[in-house]
Amino acid sequence: MAEYKKADEKVIEDLKGIVGEKNVITDKSKMIDYSHDEFTLSDIAHMPDAVVKPASTEQVSKVLKYADERRIPVTPRGGATGLCGGCVPCLGGIVLSVERMNRIREVDVDNQMAVVEAGVTLMDFYESIESAGLFFPPHPGDESAMIGGLVAANAGGARAVKYGVIRNYIRGLEVVLASGKIIRPGGKVMKSSAGYSLLNLFIGSEGTLGIVTSAVIQLMPPPEASRSLIIPYDDLACAIETVPLLIKRKILPMAVEFIPKEVIVRTEELLKKRWPSKMGNTYLLVILDASSEDEIDKLSEKVAEVSLEKGALDVFVADSPEKQKLVLDIRSKIYESIKEDNVETLDIAVPRAEIADHVKKVMDVQKKYGLWLPTYGHAADGNVHTHIMKVRYDKGKTVPLPEKEWKEKLEKVREELFKDCRDRGGTISGEHGIGLVKKAYLSYVVDEEEISLMKGIKKVFDPHFILNPAKIFD
Repeated sequence: MAEYKKADEKVIEDLKGIVGEKNVITDKSKMIDYSHDEFTLSDIAHMPDAVVKPASTEQVSKVLKYADERRIPVTPRGGATGLCGGCVPCLGGIVLSVERMNRIREVDVDNQMAVVEAGVTLMDFYESIESAGLFFPPHPGDESAMIGGLVAANAGGARAVKYGVIRNYIRGLEVVLASGKIIRPGGKVMKSSAGYSLLNLFIGSEGTLGIVTSAVIQLMPPPEASRSLIIPYDDLACAIETVPLLIKRKILPMAVEFIPKEVIVRTEELLKKRWPSKMGNTYLLVILDASSEDEIDKLSEKVAEVSLEKGALDVFVADSPEKQKLVLDIRSKIYESIKEDNVETLDIAVPRAEIADHVKKVMDVQKKYGLWLPTYGHAADGNVHTHIMKVRYDKGKTVPLPEKEWKEKLEKVREELFKDCRDRGGTISGEHGIGLVKKAYLSYVVDEEEISLMKGIKKVFDPHFILNPAKIFD
């Protein structure tokens, strides 16, 4: 373990000289918000010595150079919407928040690219590019997430099956290394074979190799037409098995989600809104886009044919903006509806053809341990989100469990599902990252030689191990 120093009074005064006095926080009551992310269990939270809010890449550079020379750990932080402790300052030191670096530097309509700083929220980014008549396909979820964090986690979302993940849209980065040096791999080019791709190395590295301060992002023209289909089934396996058949029939939706009825009911209660269908026990939400209304009509008919062939009870069409908004509002608030009872959100990804059997395993584990494990996810790209809850589900109602009981079962449930994921050729994280919470399980899906290479890369980029230490691996 590297030896680290605290940010003492002298350090804090020097940091104020770099970013300004009002942009350094040392008040413990104000630093609480910077001690955790959205991971539920508070026992992973840790207070930093100080929070620093630079306003420019140059200030980030000065902070890192200063911290590296003094061996002070630095934890980069964006919107803190992560679910695996990726921005928790577990060794104290400095939290470097990019929240003030929130400028959209350029929306280049001719090249269909945007240059944005790391602290720009997804919500503001969408608004800016849509007003310019452009489209950013990935939709990772929480729109308070910041661009720097999305790059650091290689975030995905429901639309990944057709449009890919964040990595597919990053053309260039501005990155500050641990030494304080600034590099700018990539740029406004569509392809490059000029040496190793340092650009791709930073994407998904969780702030352990450098701090992303801005990104060049590829955009697209928006689709001419879109439509949501809600397809109820009595049997979850039939719903999931519909998806590979859609792909075989050369139908590639923008998104395909499988959602059990019980979480829809919880979300309806939260929002006081009603899902379009009451039929069945589980649903597929299929979102289509196309270049014309005629094309989307034909696609809708093909999806309906395949779904009914696989046992769907009906097909409901959300063909107006109001109906589509209702459906997406309910879908986007599922996590909020169960958050109160949630302990951990798993992020397993398996080959598409393995989803049905993995979900069957989840149901077996739920029965074995008596914990409610509501499971939904991106059926077309194999990403399954299982929530480990501190309640059991009985006859449509949740029953609280004693803390001692669910804590004793938590690791057993996690381990069984990660092993099942491994045995199916999957990965323990499709889009959330490893962070603190999953690092003990990385070796389940990544062999020791690969982990050794990762550690070697870390040492090259961050020889004193100050950048987001103790994340991904020790």
